[in-house]
Amino acid sequence: MGRRLCLGKGLIVRQGSLIAITAALAAGALTLTACGSRDSGDKGSDSGKGDGGSTVVIGVDAPLTGDLSAMGLGIKNSADLAAKNANKQNLVKGVTFKVEALDDQAQPSAGQQNASKFVSEQNVLGVVGPLNSSVAESMQKVFDDAKLVQVSPANTGPALSQGTDWQTKKVRPYKAYFRTATTDAIQGPFAAQYVFNTAKKKKVFVIDDKKTYGAGLAATFTDEFKKLGGKVVGTEHINPDAKDFSAVATKVKNSGAQVVYYGGEYPQAGPLSKQIKAAGAKIPLVGGDGIKDDTFMKLAGAESTGDLATSVGAPVEDLPSAKQFVNDYKSAGYKEEYSAYGGYAYDSAWAVIEAVKKVVDANGGKLPSDARAKVTAAMQDVSFDGVTGKVSFDEFGDATNKQLTVYAVKNGAWTPVKSGTYTG
Repeated sequence: MGRRLCLGKGLIVRQGSLIAITAALAAGALTLTACGSRDSGDKGSDSGKGDGGSTVVIGVDAPLTGDLSAMGLGIKNSADLAAKNANKQNLVKGVTFKVEALDDQAQPSAGQQNASKFVSEQNVLGVVGPLNSSVAESMQKVFDDAKLVQVSPANTGPALSQGTDWQTKKVRPYKAYFRTATTDAIQGPFAAQYVFNTAKKKKVFVIDDKKTYGAGLAATFTDEFKKLGGKVVGTEHINPDAKDFSAVATKVKNSGAQVVYYGGEYPQAGPLSKQIKAAGAKIPLVGGDGIKDDTFMKLAGAESTGDLATSVGAPVEDLPSAKQFVNDYKSAGYKEEYSAYGGYAYDSAWAVIEAVKKVVDANGGKLPSDARAKVTAAMQDVSFDGVTGKVSFDEFGDATNKQLTVYAVKNGAWTPVKSGTYTG
């Protein structure tokens, strides 16, 4: 998610541009032997040796503690699972993959420190993460200067890959940055089309948390909603550290809004939804992938029924390509759920593995002295059938898979209601 989540991150659904979900078969059989539970301090995968060769470390940066840890731990575990499967299959002869996870606590300063640590470790040839777009902003130059490839499963801020002027002139700022999640340039408008065309809501109150992910997502939603003929009846910015949103809730009630759009993440979205309903505005709250976690319902309470979230891709549980991943994850005994970005984290780690394989194969079965630079270059041409569908990257390092899904809270769970692609 500029998720930011999330991750800063982002999703969008639009009527008239929806297509049937296409699921690609996952590359290779994802077999996995059972392993023990892992805690947030686990250094990761060390099972399965290659043919007496090298160890390649895949770094993982995510919030492993704090409010967003549910998503962060799902990212870590899923990347760990990819490394284990590659080792089990002996996918890259002579290479054993190992995961090392560092906690960024969803803080840019911690993320930058983690990036420097990964750069200092010679065996790290790729990094999966982070969750939040604001954290990614602090890491990109560190990785790019070191020619160390970074693949985020969750960042959705468009500027990360297309430059700060992405709306008028797209320029890729860092060659070492890639992502398997689509961007808020698509997610925000996708949500606006669903709210206006499908849900038939014409008046919206827009709120954001002022962070990279949330503010960016709210802006792209607002632009599209207005283009469609919708009316923004109020806007507000909240402090992401706050818990009392009663003043904002009263403004929403008095505005006559039919729906609230929130750019931010579930720790604030849940209480915000609950307090808006308590103020007397019995209207749905809609957000991006940053709110799509089961913790949202715990925080929002029973009246969260009908709230909506967009998220990248199609529901992992419904993809034929993801069945093996879901089974393997359960068999692995991880204590935490794979959460919203598990499938994307697996594919991000697998992309690093595929890039390493390209480099090793091209160098006579050995890692070259300039492995980092060559892995980064090889990533541009990586293409495989992954957990989330076809995985490949465009000229900006963005995912070519632009599919999104709208979820609604029904019976205390996120339920998919519409999937498709946004075509502008």
